[in-house]
Order: sequence, then C-alpha cells, then structure tokens
Amino acid sequence: MAAFDHSFVTLRFFGDDLLPEEVSALLGATPTASHHKGQELKGSQSGAVRIARFGSWRLSAARREPEDLEAQIFEILDQLTGDLAVWQSLARFRPDLFCGLFMGSSNDGVSLSPRALLALGQRGIELGLDIYDADEEACNAPCPEAIN
Repeated sequence: MAAFDHSFVTLRFFGDDLLPEEVSALLGATPTASHHKGQELKGSQSGAVRIARFGSWRLSAARREPEDLEAQIFEILDQLTGDLAVWQSLARFRPDLFCGLFMGSSNDGVSLSPRALLALGQRGIELGLDIYDADEEACNAPCPEAIN
C-alpha cells in the first residue's frame, strides 16, 4: 500500500454561540483561523464578502508531503489541553478533524494507530477523510481553511 502524496489536516469547531476567544482559552491554543457568527468574511480568492452564518474555530497542522496523517493529528492535539472534561464541554460544537488526502497513484492507503484513534475518540472528535484522485488538480480540491 503506497502512501498518499500529501495531506492537509484541520481540527474544526462550529456553532451559533461559538466564541473563538472562549474556545482558545479552554483549549489553551490560538487557532489558525476563526470567526464569530455575523462577522463579515472576505473570500481569499474571490474577494467576495459574506456574513458568517455560525462561529468557527480551526487549527491546522502543517501540510505533509508525503502524507503523515498520524503526525498531523498529534501536531494538533499536542498543542491542546488533555483535560477530557474540557473536551466534553466543547462537544456541543461537534469537533471534527478534516483530513484532505491527495493520492499520488491509483491505489494509495492510510492507517492510524490505536493510540491516535483513542486520542480522537476520548475527545469526541469525528474523523472525516476527503480523498482526492491522483488526476484531480489540487486547485479543484477545497483548502481546509476555506471550509466554513
């Protein structure tokens, strides 16, 4: 099983009453990107302005080439509190780990250790895997920072 060509990973929280400053204080880290509900957001490519329909807090790991999903998971989690009571208090924001996996061939694969799966499960983090075909142009795939 060949490794994916490269990967992006972002931990995300969303909610109507999400206040990025409160999430940062609870987790003990500054997000890569965040916004409040009702905030004006300007598209990075289009320049179009829109109003955020909900609050958002996102923390991204560095892109890995070749893919190293496990290292990206712990790059993010190691920055954040290990207090599971804090994570439980944030469950209302439906934390998820967005993973963009970009194939380099027609048969790439990935696996996660029990340690990584346990760490995500204990924190109530849903794992989402978006897998992109080797022939798909990278510019056609969503950038995790743009997803909100």
